[in-house]
Amino acid sequence: MSKYVAAIDQGTTSTRCMIFDQDGAVVAVAQTEHDQIFPKAGWVEHNAIQIWDNTRKVCAEAMAHGDISTSDVAAIGITNQRETTVVWDKTTGQPVYNAIVWQDTRTDKICQQLAGDEGADRFKAKVGLPLATYFAGPKARWVLDNVEGAREKAEAGDLLFGTMDTWLMWNLTGGVDGGIHVTDVTNASRTLMMDLATLDWDDDIVAEMGLPKSMLPEIKSSSEVYANARDKGVFAGVPLGGILGDQQAATFGQVCFEPGMAKNTYGTGNFVLLNTGEEQVLSKNGLLTTVCYKIGDSKPIYALEGSIAVTGSLVQWLRDNLQIIKAAPEVEDLARSVEDNGDVYVVPAFSGLFAPHWRSDARGAIVGLTRFANKGHIARAALEAVAFQSKEVVDAMNADSGVDLTELKVDGGMVVNDTLMQFQADLLGVPVVRPKITETTALGAAYAAGLAVGFWKDESDLTKQWAEDKRWEPQMDGAERDRLVRKWNKAVQRTLDWVEDED
Repeated sequence: MSKYVAAIDQGTTSTRCMIFDQDGAVVAVAQTEHDQIFPKAGWVEHNAIQIWDNTRKVCAEAMAHGDISTSDVAAIGITNQRETTVVWDKTTGQPVYNAIVWQDTRTDKICQQLAGDEGADRFKAKVGLPLATYFAGPKARWVLDNVEGAREKAEAGDLLFGTMDTWLMWNLTGGVDGGIHVTDVTNASRTLMMDLATLDWDDDIVAEMGLPKSMLPEIKSSSEVYANARDKGVFAGVPLGGILGDQQAATFGQVCFEPGMAKNTYGTGNFVLLNTGEEQVLSKNGLLTTVCYKIGDSKPIYALEGSIAVTGSLVQWLRDNLQIIKAAPEVEDLARSVEDNGDVYVVPAFSGLFAPHWRSDARGAIVGLTRFANKGHIARAALEAVAFQSKEVVDAMNADSGVDLTELKVDGGMVVNDTLMQFQADLLGVPVVRPKITETTALGAAYAAGLAVGFWKDESDLTKQWAEDKRWEPQMDGAERDRLVRKWNKAVQRTLDWVEDED
């Protein structure tokens, strides 16, 4: 009998394979980073071939580290950076252009053209999203409009479009030799082209987007056996049973199965998801309506989401661009070298501002600088920016749902930072709770795949596995919280209207 489930976690900065046992414990992991390509200001790209090569590499390494054979693995789940878009030639298997990353802002003019006189919410009633550079559809349109010969090839039916789950699934199942072209409802709901009610592509919107429908993958549930892996790698013959966009996967891994349950993932960006059950809640406060998950033939479960572009990547910026730290974990010690932020605020609008503002014209700013300020204050302000942005989203979520959050489950790489987690609890005024397994994104993908093959019986089996590791209780005086939030709001205003047409 198979003893494990594997998850391929294709993230913004790295790809990894994690292998879990029946108790949801990690038995093996391998991870490798890929190149971040910045051709112009606001442009962010990845090499999709490099990512596929890295995927094969980490899968083999994880199996070797755990001394695990193929027959030991019951199923494979995939989770991925959601809106990052790749267009490739189905006859050669080669991308026609680098993958355009979710943070990339080059599609601003395309989004403005699509919005026309009706504005950014033109398609929101159907797709749950505003027209913004964040989403995948306009990125594919940019490729067809700007890569020589791409539109002609697309019209001839030779090109395929997908987010990274689709790209990996196609390669894992044979690629040019019969690879399947599918995505799941969570990733499809991030393209601006899927009708949330029908869970299918909306023909009118696809036509407005300027994409031949033949490019689009078939939309499946998040948990079913799509095919067996046919790649010559270590997983050949193993069922591929789960696909979840990374933030939905983290929500699933945090077992937020009941309406009203929420989690916040602290990764490259931050993403707060609130389970709204079978009801689609259209936000009036700058949040996204998205599919949370769909298990097999069951009804879809929806979520409200607040997406924040730059959080963990702000720490990378301190490390790589400013070079005030040598490694990401050093940021906490540097931040604790000062008593407070020294009235310094960092607003990391490197790709504009996402939820709840949706301002692509914003750019990053450090405000409140005096001769007193030092690198410790900047480090502390950077950490606090993560918590301030999360508070903006939680406040919007409380307003949309009509129910105030009572605690926040957290996961992702930054939740080991005690200073940040305490400040987050202080700003929200509610407890922040970290689970024992913090890598819930990969765990969620494993759960979805395991359910598809009966490795786990049902969601109640998964709920039993969740365990609390640490809890931070709010300690800050309310008047101090209000003062800090007021100053943050002033700082945000300083970032707006920076980008001009000629930029």
